[in-house]
Amino acid sequence: MKRFVFALATAAVTALALPVFAGEQYVDGTGYAVSGYDVVAYRGLAQSAIGHSQPQGVQGKASITADWNGATWAFATEENRDTFLANPAFYAPQFDGHCAYGVSKGGKVPGNPNLWRIVDDKLYLNITKNVVGFWEEDIPGNINKADGNWPGIETKAASTSVIPDFTSAAPVKN
Repeated sequence: MKRFVFALATAAVTALALPVFAGEQYVDGTGYAVSGYDVVAYRGLAQSAIGHSQPQGVQGKASITADWNGATWAFATEENRDTFLANPAFYAPQFDGHCAYGVSKGGKVPGNPNLWRIVDDKLYLNITKNVVGFWEEDIPGNINKADGNWPGIETKAASTSVIPDFTSAAPVKN
């Protein structure tokens, strides 16, 4: 019995000590995570009140990139890239860049880098302005639903859909 308890405790500690890797990152036609937008830069943007559009994200540069979670991420500055690499899970959007409201409904659809919100120090993306309205009706409830749904859909393939009403452009070339 002691061996079983020890083995179970060891397995639990090992599982908690390992880095948590997300599912497959959403990557659109640009070939970059978050359509080539700098995920660190969101932290420096002023968030708008609920019901108002957020400022547009900051496009990264093709010459300043990092690889993480099976995707290439672009950054506006080398400092932002280095900040990301020090703690990528903190800066990466939740649900591998998929629409947070879509995940709350049980599916994977793309997240639009210009439809974002930081809640409790986590970056969330949504797919369309209409969806943002539904998301904002109950952000805590939708996050709770999405967090509950995510383990069941995380291992499914990333969305292959195109973000509606969004023309993604490759990161800025230097």
